[in-house]
Amino acid sequence: MDKIVLNGSDLTLDQLVAVTRCGATVELSDDAKERIKASRRIVDKFVEEERVVYGVTTGFGKFAEVMIPEDETKELQKNLIMSHSCGVGNPLPEDIARGIMVLRANNLAKGFSGIRLETTETILKMLNAGITPIIPEKGSLGASGDLAPLSHMVQPMLGLGECYYKGEVRKSVDAMKEAGIETIDLTSKEGLALINGTQVMTSVGALTLYDGMNISKVSDIAAAMTMEALGGIIDAYDQRIADVRKHNGLAATSKNVRTLLEGSKNTTRQGEVRVQDAYSLRCVPQVHAGCKDAINYVKQKVDIEMNSVTDNPIIFPDDEMSISAGNFHGEPMALPFDFLGIALSELANISERRLEKMVNPALSHGLPAFLCVKGGVNSGFMIVQYSAASLVSENKVLAHPASVDSIPSSANQEDHVSMGTIAARKARDIAFNTRKVLAMEILAACQAIDLNKSSDKLAKATKAVYDEVRKVVTFNEKDRIMSVDIEAVDKLIVDGNIIKAAESAVGTLEV
Repeated sequence: MDKIVLNGSDLTLDQLVAVTRCGATVELSDDAKERIKASRRIVDKFVEEERVVYGVTTGFGKFAEVMIPEDETKELQKNLIMSHSCGVGNPLPEDIARGIMVLRANNLAKGFSGIRLETTETILKMLNAGITPIIPEKGSLGASGDLAPLSHMVQPMLGLGECYYKGEVRKSVDAMKEAGIETIDLTSKEGLALINGTQVMTSVGALTLYDGMNISKVSDIAAAMTMEALGGIIDAYDQRIADVRKHNGLAATSKNVRTLLEGSKNTTRQGEVRVQDAYSLRCVPQVHAGCKDAINYVKQKVDIEMNSVTDNPIIFPDDEMSISAGNFHGEPMALPFDFLGIALSELANISERRLEKMVNPALSHGLPAFLCVKGGVNSGFMIVQYSAASLVSENKVLAHPASVDSIPSSANQEDHVSMGTIAARKARDIAFNTRKVLAMEILAACQAIDLNKSSDKLAKATKAVYDEVRKVVTFNEKDRIMSVDIEAVDKLIVDGNIIKAAESAVGTLEV
C-alpha cells in the first residue's frame, strides 16, 4: 500500500482509515519538514531572548504567570505529560489511538507548533512500526484540547507507560527499543505542542463518521429488504417526490431504494393492495434524508478539523510571533458530533419500527406472528424486537447533547469547555447500537421473505443481499439462540459484505 504523505492540508477521511485500519504507512512532505524547522527556530529564539511566551517560558493554565528558567525547561515539559496523564476507563481501540497519532502529526506538519522535527518524526516511526499507545477513553473536557488522553499518547515517546506492540501489551520502553526507535526528551513548548488540541475527539468522531456513512447505506438496504418482505408501495420513492422538496438526502435515499428494488416482483403500487404504507416504509426517503444531510454536514466539519491547527500558543514564523488564543476549544466539533449521534439514532429508530411491522401480526400484512413457523412452542423473532427496542431506547439517552454542558477548570481560568470528546464517544456508542438494530431488521426481512416464499421475486440487489445473509444464517424453522444469528449478520455489515453485495448488483449507493 502506498504511503500517506502528511502536509497538514489535505488529509482525507479515506486516508485516515487507510492508516488506522488498513496498515498504510505515513511520512512527512518535504515542505512540512521545512515548516516545522522554521517554527522551531522561532521557539528557540524566544527561549534565548527570555521572552514571556505562554507554555514556552511560563507554566500552564492558572500557572501561566509563573516564569520558568531555561535550565528547567525539559523538566517542565516531562512533568506536563506525567501530571496530565489522568485518563481513566477502558483503552480506546487501536484504530482510534492510531488516528489520534495521525491527526496530531498532521497538525504539527502545518508548522505552527514550534516542535522539533525529530519529535514529530518519532510519532510517524511509531505508527509505521505498529507501536500504539494505550489511551484511556475518559478524562477530556474537550477544551485546552484533549489534554489527558493526548498525554497518554505521548508517554511511549518518552519511554513511559504501556503500549500495544505485535498484538501484545508491552512496556513502552521495551517496545520502542525492540522497534529500534529512540525515546526522546521533550524540550521547550514540545509537551504543550503534543497535547493541546482536538485530535482525540476528532479521531473518535471521524472514524465514527466513516462507519456512519456506511450505516447510512445499510439503512437504505435494510429498508429495501423490508419493502420486499411486506409488499411495500414503491410510489413513495418516486423521483418526482424528491424533485419538489430539494433536500439532497431525499433525492439520494429515493434513488438508492428505487435502484435496490428495480425489477422486484414483491413491491406494489399504490391502490393495488393498499393505498398507503405506514410511515416507517412510506417516509423512509424523508427520515433517511435528514440523517444523510446531517452526516454530510459532519463530514464537512471533520474534513476541516483534520487539517487545522489546534495548538496554543500558535507560532507564526514569518512574523516571529506567538499568539495565545483558543483554537484548542472543541466547540466547532462538539456540536457536529452531537448531531452525528442524533442522526444515527434516528436511523435505528425507524429501523426498529420496520422490524416491528414484520413481527407484529396486526401490522405485517399476513405474516405469521413473530415470523414463527409454529408459534406458541416457538417464540421466533419476538425477543429480537425487544432487543432492538432496548438499543433504540439506549440511543435516546445517549443522544442527549454533551455540548450543552460545561464545567470550569484550572481555577476558573478555563471557564467554558466543550465536552466534545464525550459527544464523539457517545456517537460511537450510538453507531454500534444502530448497526445491531439494522442487522436485526435485515435478519427478520430474510425470514419474512422465506415465509412468503418470495425469494425468487426479489430484485437483483436485494437477492444479492439475501443470498449473502443465507450464507451465514439459515431459515429459522424452530427456536435457536438468536444472538448467534444477529452477530453473524452484524459481521456482514462490519466487514462491508452487505454493501458489497448490493453494490455489486447496482453500482455505488449514495450517502
